[in-house]
Amino acid sequence: MSAAITTEGLTKQYRGGVMALDGLDLEVEAGEAFGFIGPNGAGKTTAIRLLMGMLRPTSGRGEVMGFDCRSEGIDVRRRVGYLPGDLRLDQRLTARQSLTWFARLRGERDMARAWELAERFDLPLDRPARELSKGNRQKVGLVQAFQHRPPVVILDEPTSGLDPILQQRFQELVVEMRDEGGTLFISSHVLSELEQTADRVAMLREGRLLAVENVERLRAAAPHRMTIRFAAPVPDDLFDGIEGVSGVEVDGSLVQLLARAPMDAAVKAAARYEIVDLHSAEPDLEELFLGMYGDAGGRAKAEGDGA
Repeated sequence: MSAAITTEGLTKQYRGGVMALDGLDLEVEAGEAFGFIGPNGAGKTTAIRLLMGMLRPTSGRGEVMGFDCRSEGIDVRRRVGYLPGDLRLDQRLTARQSLTWFARLRGERDMARAWELAERFDLPLDRPARELSKGNRQKVGLVQAFQHRPPVVILDEPTSGLDPILQQRFQELVVEMRDEGGTLFISSHVLSELEQTADRVAMLREGRLLAVENVERLRAAAPHRMTIRFAAPVPDDLFDGIEGVSGVEVDGSLVQLLARAPMDAAVKAAARYEIVDLHSAEPDLEELFLGMYGDAGGRAKAEGDGA
């Protein structure tokens, strides 16, 4: 597949020497859902604004659908569905009027897709923006990003303010677009929002790319967190020497451990004693990243960078 988004050494340094983004090299393939994660202040929003041609890079370059982000930013913005992290609406306009205005900016007249998405997200169309909750304003932003069926969408913290049901509907929309061959670039500081939809995930820390990982490979390598309650206290060395088992904590009849697949040996060791309860949970991707690459704590926000 060809790349829908590429960056080469993309760098942005603000006044005072604040390095918001430092030499970002990325390639997002056409037709994939790509997660872009990192703590607040990591440089995610700076990177997105550079991709959209809203900021000039200090050095390096980026392309979206073959258009240079610096010299052809208008072409990028005309074709991409974009949701900023700080969406601002005309407070006097209703959601219906705002969506119609966004469509006209793109030269679109057919609003059928917009109204279908508005119904899907339970968006009250005829209330002015000043009367809309944060969640409903976010819905306006999502609808305008998808309503013209763009080949690429770039979303900055798209589920902010949405309740769990609407977050699920958003994830369904992401899967649908990806299955239809669209490309999604989704920024979030909460990795768990992306683990059901993203094909690959990049982690940014302090303006630098920490890693790019395939989500399925991460899941396959994930140790399961097991909690076992026995009918009576068990020996402290019950799981000693068992391949794939680590982090064992024994507290009388309660044992907690990490076990990598295959877990047959760990289960057989536990089965030598009477088990009252056993719970196994796969750690979320954020835990995996932090375990593989260390603390992903952010730094203070760069001037003009919301994430």
